[in-house]
Amino acid sequence: MELLGYVLSGLVTGAIFALLAAGLTLSYSATGVFNFAHGALGFLSALLFFELTSGAGLPAWPAGAVTVLVVAPLLGYALHRLMFRGLAAAGETAQIVATIGLTIALPAFGLWVVDVLTGTFGLDLPKVTEGASARGLGPRPVRAWHPLDGVTLDSDQLTTFALAVVAAVALWALLRHTPLGLRMRATVDGRDLAGLRGVDAGAASAQAWMLSSVLAALAGVLAVPALGLDSNAFTVLLFASATAAVFGRLRSVPVTFAAGLALGVVQNLVAGYAGFAEKVTGFRTAVPAILLFAGLLALNIGRGRAAGTIAEDVPPPDYLADLPRWRRALPWTAAVAALLVWTFTRAPDDYWAGLVAQGLVLALVFCSFVVVTGVGGMVNLAQASFAALAALAAGLAFGKGLPFPLAVLVGVLAAVAAGVVVALPALRLGGRVLALATLALALLADQVLFQIDAFSNGTVGWRLPAFSLGVGTTGDARLRIVLLLVIIGLTGLLIRNLERSASGRAVLAVRSAPAAAQAIGVSATRAKITLFALASGIAGLGGVLYATFNGQVTSTDLPALTGFVWLAVVVLQGVRRVGGAVLGGLIMVLFPEALGTVTDSPYVGTILFGLGGVVLARHPDGVLAQFAELRYRRRKRRDRLAEVAGLAEPAAAPPSEGPAMLRLEGVVAGYGDATVLRGVDLEVPAGSVVALLGANGAGKSTACAVAGGAVAPAAGRVLLDGADVTALPPHRRAREGLYLAPEGRGVFPALTVEENLTLWLPAAADREDVYRRLPRLGERRAVAAGALSGGEQQILALAPALVRPPKVLIADEPSLGLAPLVVAQVFELFGELRDRGVALLVVEEKAGEVLALADTVAFMSLGRVTWAGARAAVDEDRLTSAYLGLAGREEA
Repeated sequence: MELLGYVLSGLVTGAIFALLAAGLTLSYSATGVFNFAHGALGFLSALLFFELTSGAGLPAWPAGAVTVLVVAPLLGYALHRLMFRGLAAAGETAQIVATIGLTIALPAFGLWVVDVLTGTFGLDLPKVTEGASARGLGPRPVRAWHPLDGVTLDSDQLTTFALAVVAAVALWALLRHTPLGLRMRATVDGRDLAGLRGVDAGAASAQAWMLSSVLAALAGVLAVPALGLDSNAFTVLLFASATAAVFGRLRSVPVTFAAGLALGVVQNLVAGYAGFAEKVTGFRTAVPAILLFAGLLALNIGRGRAAGTIAEDVPPPDYLADLPRWRRALPWTAAVAALLVWTFTRAPDDYWAGLVAQGLVLALVFCSFVVVTGVGGMVNLAQASFAALAALAAGLAFGKGLPFPLAVLVGVLAAVAAGVVVALPALRLGGRVLALATLALALLADQVLFQIDAFSNGTVGWRLPAFSLGVGTTGDARLRIVLLLVIIGLTGLLIRNLERSASGRAVLAVRSAPAAAQAIGVSATRAKITLFALASGIAGLGGVLYATFNGQVTSTDLPALTGFVWLAVVVLQGVRRVGGAVLGGLIMVLFPEALGTVTDSPYVGTILFGLGGVVLARHPDGVLAQFAELRYRRRKRRDRLAEVAGLAEPAAAPPSEGPAMLRLEGVVAGYGDATVLRGVDLEVPAGSVVALLGANGAGKSTACAVAGGAVAPAAGRVLLDGADVTALPPHRRAREGLYLAPEGRGVFPALTVEENLTLWLPAAADREDVYRRLPRLGERRAVAAGALSGGEQQILALAPALVRPPKVLIADEPSLGLAPLVVAQVFELFGELRDRGVALLVVEEKAGEVLALADTVAFMSLGRVTWAGARAAVDEDRLTSAYLGLAGREEA
């Protein structure tokens, strides 16, 4: 009976895990962003619920309804508008750091609001420290039942479990059996393609974040009686919930819910029966971390990348590349010189010099992020643990009688060894999954390793005294500044040389294209281990110096969650540059002091640091890169305007026999600073086929993207059925009747055949019509589109247009990679659509098949329509010269 009691109480705890994990799964599966701030949303909701019930005196259920059903979705929508919609297109590093910033900011914001309401407005609200007495949603007084001897259930437990089950079932049904859920899943499977199919990706993401916030709020309200109002406890709750989400592969709500329940039971059973756990300090609380790490490795979540794609986190362009080396180094040289002058002539007060020195120590630790994240593209949340490990190891060695230099070496080597160990999961994991794995290891170190008295010397810690530099000791803050500037300068040279060396090129190759790097003999294993070892060594040296300048170190000086703040600060400044690390370290220390002259609230600085994530959503490469880009844009703007003015000239357009259903007028467009289309005019009449031909790189696909709305033109207009749609987003153009089948199969690989068709054909009768016309698709209606053959995928991409013909159909390279019989079937479909009055623009590199179908032909070369005319006017010589880029000259 004791076992049954542990299981039942574990199910209640697990229900909260499962509920929070379901929200994580929803937001990730619908938006592609793993929300590290999910636990913080739960804390903020718990705080609001507590103040409404204990402070304002509202009954529990009305207060819960206001918190969960009103405030939570509004908060989710506000965060979507401010941050999440920008993060969807950002790299993984920016996504991770921005949501970590929210983890820092949201609890501080809630506590600040309570302070303002009580201190400024004089409201009589209970203190957060009274959160241990918070009540839940269960009825009062609490009722208890004893179904079996030794087994007790109460109304709070049953309420928690029932609400969690109802929420999970409702979420599963929404994702799998509603149009809203289908739009959410289509958005994450192919955001650009979803827009081309009429799905408003922004609205789908907003709805996903609102629902996710509701689930987080419900979990927070249910958890507050057990956790109180401790923001760190809610962060750990997120961590446990992430374990359940990982076992559900961040996609399956039922599996996630079951994993959450199982996690709660396992945690209870370990607490009740694992006798060995009593001998290992912190083992019981570390169970979720152990299970998360094991699950990430065993299930290999998030591994791999779609064939033919490159790295998701592509290094940004170097906006200073056009400047001479001295000009690039001048600002930093002047800054260092100014700092040295201030240090020795204008800083008689050791306090401020000490603060600068402390900021430079953090800057040295932050340089480790430049190595592992900036150079390697891997997010490691264990850097604070590396610094703490090195400091404690050095303190232990010094305390056992080793000379100070050897003690420092022992500390750094301990960090390097830990970095190599952490690098092992990095060999199989990447992105947000690696971030979770390193966080698991960091929490294990906090909860187990650093709790061993023999290692950390209990609450006393280890003493690390100042050391001599010949002209003085590091007790002098000025000498510490000079020493740290030298070390940071050497570290910067080391990182710069690493980037330019063969090892650095190997790292960049592994980061950008792992499969290609392996094919040419580059060892991903060696590259990743090298990066982690170097980064952990730098963090370890910073940790030892941090402890030395403070005089001692304890196990609580550098907790694992400190790494959250560190990463957020350095990425906000620019994690790809040593300058960003230096700026981040100084801001980390000096900003709170400067802010203290304005406000005495301990929360305002934390809020501002955390809200840096909003900046990252718009400028993922950080402040320094943003300033460099602005200066670069100013230098190039005049040339760009002149180029656009010169390019937006009328070009050849195919003659139309009737009113043009689709028209491009003087379109100039490109990507970044690269201009691809140089003044394109093109007409596609209703009931005709226009073949757009040209060599690879001529600009054909870009013309299609401009017509579909995926690329905004720098000049010119796009007209659909006579209406100017240049400013309309892709989903609005799709709803107006423009259907684009992009190059490389226009299907959602994770959705079934039925679900792919449903996006354009919501009526079941229309889908049945497709299956009658194309029986092979009917046979495979329940199969994921990614499992179809190339030909079947192309047919599936075009099939909706057969039943609900659009005004305009654009097919970009429809025959690419297909067998001749499938190509014939595809062009037969085009002929049928033309006969039904559809305007077709067919883009091809291979001219043979499309010329047999086309009414008019346009040739493109170097971003211009060089010749256009009737199909009958195209002969072999004209075709050859057009592909060789000579057609325009011959016409002239």
